[in-house]
Amino acid sequence: MQTVLPLLAALVGYLIGSLSFAVIVSRAMGLSDPRSYGSGNPGATNVLRSGNKAAAILTLVFDALKGYLPVLAVAIWGPRYDLGEGTAALVGLGAFLGHLWPVFFRFQGGKGVATAAGVIFGLNPMLGVATLATWLIIAFFTRYSSLAAIVSAAFAPMYQLLIWEAGPTALCLIIMGLLLVWRHQANIKKLLAGTESKIGQKAGAAAAPAAKSSKPRKKS
Repeated sequence: MQTVLPLLAALVGYLIGSLSFAVIVSRAMGLSDPRSYGSGNPGATNVLRSGNKAAAILTLVFDALKGYLPVLAVAIWGPRYDLGEGTAALVGLGAFLGHLWPVFFRFQGGKGVATAAGVIFGLNPMLGVATLATWLIIAFFTRYSSLAAIVSAAFAPMYQLLIWEAGPTALCLIIMGLLLVWRHQANIKKLLAGTESKIGQKAGAAAAPAAKSSKPRKKS
């Protein structure tokens, strides 16, 4: 049971992480699928490019919560089943992987920035504050969400190792950080080329699904 319970908890975390709220919120609000415009990434930043701030905020909040709540659940109820930091880190990593490769959405997921932030806050709230501050500073001065995410992904495990300690949390942060940078490969190329979209920049595609033409086709 000591091996089965952590694996089952990680599986639950993965399934929760597989809920792609960028797609769910966009569908509920009558917007285009975020995978069809802008960067094609089902995340809050790309949803913001639709011009609908409410949809972007809801996406951000729910994507963060799906990383935070599973980890918090382990912290609250785990000790009675002898589940500690290692299981919490494993569950957080599961939720993050679910966002990247969601089983409910044909494994076409986002880059995991908000979900990773939720996981970090669940594992270490003070580390979460430090990482969020890093993101805000970089985003404020550069207006590039991708650059802020990359820098934060690199700094989070360093903060953990320098200020707190090595362990399951640090290992989880290193894996998430490497995957975050890897998922931002296209953004890195655009940043180097000076073609990366800035925060709030609208996408070229329409925000709402295109209506079908009501005009009858001419017979040949």
